[in-house]
Amino acid sequence: MKNVTISVKHITRVEGHGNISVRVEDGEITELQLAIVESPRFFESFLRGRHYSEAPHIACRICGICSVGHTTASVNAMEAALAIEPSEQTVKLRKLIMFGEEMQSHVLHVLFLAVPDFLGVGSVLPLARTHPDVVKIALRLKRLSNDICGAVGGRHIHPIACHVGGLTHVPRDEELIDLKRRCEAARSDIAVVAETYAQFKIPGLERDTEYVCLKASDNGEYAFCSGDIVSTKDPKPTNVADYRKRIIEEVVRHSAAKHARSPHSPSYAVGALARFNNNYDQLHLAAKEVAEGLGLRPVNCNPFHNNTAQVIELVHCLESAIELIDELLTRGLAVEPLRQPTRFGQGAGAADVPRGTLIHDYSVDAKGYISEANLIIPTNQNLANIEADMRAYVPKLLESGLSREEMTLQLEMLVRAYDPCISCATHFLDVKWE
Repeated sequence: MKNVTISVKHITRVEGHGNISVRVEDGEITELQLAIVESPRFFESFLRGRHYSEAPHIACRICGICSVGHTTASVNAMEAALAIEPSEQTVKLRKLIMFGEEMQSHVLHVLFLAVPDFLGVGSVLPLARTHPDVVKIALRLKRLSNDICGAVGGRHIHPIACHVGGLTHVPRDEELIDLKRRCEAARSDIAVVAETYAQFKIPGLERDTEYVCLKASDNGEYAFCSGDIVSTKDPKPTNVADYRKRIIEEVVRHSAAKHARSPHSPSYAVGALARFNNNYDQLHLAAKEVAEGLGLRPVNCNPFHNNTAQVIELVHCLESAIELIDELLTRGLAVEPLRQPTRFGQGAGAADVPRGTLIHDYSVDAKGYISEANLIIPTNQNLANIEADMRAYVPKLLESGLSREEMTLQLEMLVRAYDPCISCATHFLDVKWE
C-alpha cells in the first residue's frame, strides 16, 4: 500500500480528546500528527494570587486519576519554596498514598483500556462476558488501591488530609491492618494479571529513545515521591530545581498541549517504561521476578512495553505497600502539627506519577501568596515522542500488508500504550494563533 489516509477523531479509551492524522502518498509520509484538540485549562492562572496553603488542593483538581501525584508534586514544590522539611511520618505516608495511586491508575489502564486491544474487543464491557474473572480482579484491585488512598488522604480522590507541611489525618491501626491483609490477598490477583498479560503478542517497534524519570539519590528506592532527574542518555542526576536544563517545552501549531525535548534528543519518553529502564535495580525482588517472566529487561525501547512495565510496577507497589504498612504499624502514628514556613521564595518539586515525571514550580511572595506557577505534565512531555514513534511505525505497517483499518488500530494502540491523560496536558497555553 503506497497511498493511505488515516483519520481518527477522537482516539477512544484515553482521557481527553486527541486526533490521529496520517497521509501517505506514493509511499512517503506527507502528514503525520497527533493533534490535541482539548481546550486549555489555565491552572497556572488559577494558582496565581492564591495562598500557598491552597496550592495542593487546587492543583490536584487537574486530574481525578493522578490527584495524589499532583498533590505530592505540589507539596514538594511548596515546601522547597518555603524551606519546610517534612517529618519522617509524613514522608512515609506520602509514599504509601502514592503506591495506592500508582496501582489504581495502572489497573485502570492495563485491564480496562489496553487489554481490550489485545483481546480484539472494543471496550471492557464485552470482557465482562468473555473474561469475567479478569474484570472482577480489576475491580477488586481498583477498590483496594482507592482504599489505600482514602485511608491516608481522607477520601479516595482529591485528598483533603495532605497539606503543605504535613497531614491533618492519619490512618487508624485497624485500617492499616485491614489494608495489609487485603494487599497480601491481592498477590494472587496480580499474579493472574501477569499471567494473562504474558499471553499477549506485543507489537514490534524498536526505536532509539531517551527515557527520562526521577531517581532517588539518597536511599536507593524506586522513585515515585521524589528524586533527581535522570535519563538513559544522561544518567548524571539533575536536581529538580534545575529542571529547565533537562526539560525544554515548545509550542506546536497542531496541539493545545506543548511538546517537550531534552538537550540530548528532539523528543523523549516518561512513564512506567522510563522508570523501569532507569531504576530497574531498585525494583522489588518480586517485581523483578515478574519482569523476568514477562521477558522485559532494561533498556527496552519498545513503547508498547510501557503496558508491561505497568504490570511490573503493580507488583512493586503492592509489595512495597505491605512492607511500608508494617513499618508504620511498628513506629505508631499520631497527628502532627503542620510545619510552618521559614522563608518565602521560589521552589520546584516533582513526583513520578503513573504517566511519568510531573513538575510543579511556585514563587511565593512575602505575604504567602503565589506570584508565579509553572506545571509540566507527563503527557505533554510524551506527545513529541509518540509522533516520532508513529513516524517510525507507519513504514513498518505499510510493509506488513495490513488493511487501513488494521493500521488504524495499531496506531491507536501505540497512542494508548503511553496511557495519555490529554486533559491534564492542556492545562496551559500561551500562544497567540495567527
